[in-house]
Amino acid sequence: MIVCGVKVSHDGAVAVLDGQRLVFSAEMEKLGNGRRYSALGDLDRITAVLADHGLDVGDVDRFVVDGWWSEDDGPPRIGTLSAGRPVSVATAPYAADPFTPAPPPRFTFDGIAGSPLAGGYSSYPHATHHLYASYCTGPFAGQTALGLVWDGGTLPRLYVLRPGRPVTGEYQGPLFGLVGDAFTYFCLALEPFRKPLDRLTEVQVVEHHLGTAGKAMAYAGLGAADDDVLAALDKLVAELGVESLGPEVGTRLAERCTALFPSHSGADLIASFQEFIGRTLVAALTDAVARLDLPASLPICLAGGCALNIKWNSMIRSSGLFTGVWVPPFTNDSGAALGTALCEALHQGGDPALEWDVYSGPAVTPSRPAPGWSARPCDEAQLAALLHTTGEPVVVVDGRAELGPRALGNRSILAAPVSPAMKDELNRIKHREPYRPVAPICLESAASEVFSPGGADPYMLFDHRLRDGWAQRVPAVLHLDGTARLQTVRPDTPNTRVGRVLEEYHRLSGIPLLCNTSANLVGHGFFPDVATATAWAGTSYVWSGGTLYADEQRTNRV
Repeated sequence: MIVCGVKVSHDGAVAVLDGQRLVFSAEMEKLGNGRRYSALGDLDRITAVLADHGLDVGDVDRFVVDGWWSEDDGPPRIGTLSAGRPVSVATAPYAADPFTPAPPPRFTFDGIAGSPLAGGYSSYPHATHHLYASYCTGPFAGQTALGLVWDGGTLPRLYVLRPGRPVTGEYQGPLFGLVGDAFTYFCLALEPFRKPLDRLTEVQVVEHHLGTAGKAMAYAGLGAADDDVLAALDKLVAELGVESLGPEVGTRLAERCTALFPSHSGADLIASFQEFIGRTLVAALTDAVARLDLPASLPICLAGGCALNIKWNSMIRSSGLFTGVWVPPFTNDSGAALGTALCEALHQGGDPALEWDVYSGPAVTPSRPAPGWSARPCDEAQLAALLHTTGEPVVVVDGRAELGPRALGNRSILAAPVSPAMKDELNRIKHREPYRPVAPICLESAASEVFSPGGADPYMLFDHRLRDGWAQRVPAVLHLDGTARLQTVRPDTPNTRVGRVLEEYHRLSGIPLLCNTSANLVGHGFFPDVATATAWAGTSYVWSGGTLYADEQRTNRV
């Protein structure tokens, strides 16, 4: 059975499952240099994306649309276009989970004439897609596990997931009363994230809102959590005296903290609120595990945009509460199309374990380099030698794009990590703020030698620290707070060549890692082709499909 999942609103995407195998997941921002967080835009894009992958609308057995908010007092609907004309897509609600074991709650709708959805479609609640996308793509599929769903619009929602045909999820209620956007609103009330929104377009407001939490997580490295601020936050939240606090409470807390601690920087306050939320999260999970009285310790699957916060993920992992912690690389809404398709497959009695690969995004679009760029064959060993001998960064646009927001070697800028100036150089060419970190991509076999805790971390979703002596050897990957957002890879990692590049770089340099940051235009998704990467000209080199492209105006080393 072929199932096509669709995310219509922001982070729009189309994903296809063939049975329990992921065929592809295409996020709109990764097609043709789309803007970050792009919505689907037009239902006709479903047809176009299917065609790009050799499929027709008639090949699809089930269409599924991700659930969403109600824009007024009526049932949930999303405004979009179909063949250029305005339409309204009815969906499941944002959340609708029972407090008893049950399969994913399914809603069905009549079709939209003249669109790929003309034959009717189903829909699942937004929170539900997060839950099952995490569970079914992780190492605990087929086991009893806990699930935690927490995104900007929801309270942290705890579930017990039990295997079977179908898998069932039992909602345990919220852990505490802060929606994820409370952190975003807190940061938006402080410099440098405070902006007059009336000067921004609707799209710019969405981009600013969705992009703030990740930047603020990095900005917190300029400050430090303060015990007095933490105590004040504990008191202020308790004084609010309600069970469920909307995102605006973040604004109120920031204003109160600014008044109480005028000598503290915005970075100090953000670091303190981030730490406060992390501690609150671990304490609530501790209480919940005790309350559930489970027969044995269980693993936990994290889902939702809040699981992009590596500080909170690491606090959960180091708590010792769980036998394992899983976070998928598409934990935010970038995985919505995949997740809602999974819900339909489970409803049809599918196996809970999905066959998938993180490099299942769009393929490189065939193109020619910009004028003035030469081309020559270049294998992984030659690329490693170039990185080692020149010290220059190289854009990689190779194979299929990564799923989710993190570049993991196929749409990356790679660079030698040995110079402290490299982080500043990468931020400069990307027009990013100087406080933004550059991640290390490291051979899995060497990760525990270089990092603590180290070990396999393939998706850049946890905090690590460099072990003694390594900060001096690889200063470019050290964040302001002394941590690193590690990604590990093996030489035989499927569908990427970056592991073999690393293996050769390690052999040449004695260093088992490289700098890794995403390859994209400011405010856009990953580079889709060589033409864009060479026209951008932020680096002297671009590597794609075994070919090295070089800017002849800047270098003769080809």
